[in-house]
Amino acid sequence: MPKEYRTIEEIAGPLMLVRNVSGVTYDELGEIELSTGEKRRCKVLEVDGSNALVQLFESSAGINLSQSKVRFLGRSMELGVSRDMLGRIFDGLGRPIDNGPEILPDKRMDIDGLPINPVARSYPQEFIQTGISAIDGLNTLVRGQKLPIFSASGLPHANLAAQIARQARVRGTQESFAVVFAAIGITFEEANFFIESFRETGALDRTVLFVNLANDPAIERISTPRMALTAAEYLAFEKGMHVLVILTDITNYADALREVSAARKEVPGRRGYPGYMYTDLASIYERAGRQKGKPGSITMIPILTMPEDDETHPIPDLTGYITEGQIILSRDLYRKGITPPIDVLPSLSRLKDKGIGEGKTRADHADTMNQLFAAYARGKEAKELMVVLGEAALTDIDKLYAKFADEFEKQYISQGYQVNRDVEETLDLGWKLLRILPRSELKRINDQLLDEYYDASDK
Repeated sequence: MPKEYRTIEEIAGPLMLVRNVSGVTYDELGEIELSTGEKRRCKVLEVDGSNALVQLFESSAGINLSQSKVRFLGRSMELGVSRDMLGRIFDGLGRPIDNGPEILPDKRMDIDGLPINPVARSYPQEFIQTGISAIDGLNTLVRGQKLPIFSASGLPHANLAAQIARQARVRGTQESFAVVFAAIGITFEEANFFIESFRETGALDRTVLFVNLANDPAIERISTPRMALTAAEYLAFEKGMHVLVILTDITNYADALREVSAARKEVPGRRGYPGYMYTDLASIYERAGRQKGKPGSITMIPILTMPEDDETHPIPDLTGYITEGQIILSRDLYRKGITPPIDVLPSLSRLKDKGIGEGKTRADHADTMNQLFAAYARGKEAKELMVVLGEAALTDIDKLYAKFADEFEKQYISQGYQVNRDVEETLDLGWKLLRILPRSELKRINDQLLDEYYDASDK
């Protein structure tokens, strides 16, 4: 029976000081019992001699210091996991909120997990199809990769996140695939959008949803991505499934980290965020990957809104260091009505060359990808020149490149949020657009592929 303490000295925001404790350890889970019998969860942040600084998961409102008691449970925070989690909706602390029954767990797992030992990692190299041309064709996602989406306030990252969660699949139907979706600090409307979107398309059956709302306590926000990743680790490494984890919005997570850090009176770092934010984000991102000898994998797409559209802000800056590339959404494309507004030139998937080619996608993938990048970059330059000097100043070939850039945005990047293109369709569309340019301009594609695809009539 855990020992009870009635020595709560003070409460400040989400923090509480308990005196004269013994045998209490860092990160241990605790339970506060109010005079009404209501129980609230907390965890130990700091132990100094016989004093314990405790962080509440719920509100501190209504706690009477002299009439409340604390018991420490001798374990860190855990999530009960089972295959029955698929198709269910939980809050940020892993409690069901879909009016369904409680989960009967196969086992209980520590939510802090363990980073995968680098020696035990398998290199990510198998293609995941998202059904979105700008990702599959140009910034390919592979199993075990961490590929964040950098968005900004007012851009439709929620629609893109829902589309990826609905459409993503491992090619080859024999592989079991699941999505773990963690919504961190979002509004009720956004939460409702995700839930209804998954329900309508039947994607909910293969999805585990963790929803933390903006009005939930900040400390719950910090546990939400860890809960999601614990469920993902169980499905991937115990049940052999390929799991796609989508975390939105990491900016809300970092803001919660800053709020708790300020309450602890820690010395702030850049823009007021704690100095350990890099390590903290890494403890989340590094849980993605593949393990040698295990069939499952965890692929991660964290989504974050860049404050003031600033890529040098600490959150996108640190995320870029830890992850393998980024997909960037563009306000200019959004204004033009391009959906999804993915800005392909500054976007990058560092592992894209590992997941494409013969046997994975198609032999012409790498060459066409390079050619599309080059042609689009030159087309954008031609359009900028046209704005400054007028169309008459452009050569005939520059006018073709400008036309290519327009058609590329309208047909290739813009596909809406309901269209699911398989990779062959994306590659064929790339060839159709490249035919706007004369064959002599396609210097990044070898002649054999040009003979096979460029000279073929439109399919």
